[in-house]
Amino acid sequence: MDLPNFTNPIANINELGVYEGMFVADLGAGTGAYTIPLAERVGDKGRVYAVEVQKDFLTNIKTAAEARGLKNVELLWGDIERLGGTKIKDESVDAVVISNVLFLAEDKTGLLRETRRILKVGGKLLLIDWSDSFNNLGPAPEMVVTAATARALCEAEGFVLKKETPASEHHYGFVFLKS
Repeated sequence: MDLPNFTNPIANINELGVYEGMFVADLGAGTGAYTIPLAERVGDKGRVYAVEVQKDFLTNIKTAAEARGLKNVELLWGDIERLGGTKIKDESVDAVVISNVLFLAEDKTGLLRETRRILKVGGKLLLIDWSDSFNNLGPAPEMVVTAATARALCEAEGFVLKKETPASEHHYGFVFLKS
């Protein structure tokens, strides 16, 4: 069920430009809100790496993928904030999704460096995060990472802004390219 004012993973995947055969990493995959639609989009020739530190979430994603007959989801228990922590090979993915994770990351630079490591040159990063805190939903106000800060962090790690995307009323979205 989609809650009002929350992001729409399918619309955001469309903004990212995901197609059949792509290899995509969902960093901080959580409940699989992106993993499952990504797996459906990339098809049997593609692959989705769902990387999560909470094993319960990985179990839930596995159950959801199996229920849909998806065999292209690889579950990885890992640390997305540490270089090599995702266990994904260098420059092996076409795209990375980081949705509602940046505000939680203790080492935001580490997260972006790991993203850069696994992305192929010319690969795309979809970054979505909360623009504010409202009605006790989303992060505490002091944890919100502004769009300007998020963009500056990405650009400092060598990502080039391709476009901004209207993620939702309470989220911002960017598509960056690895140069």
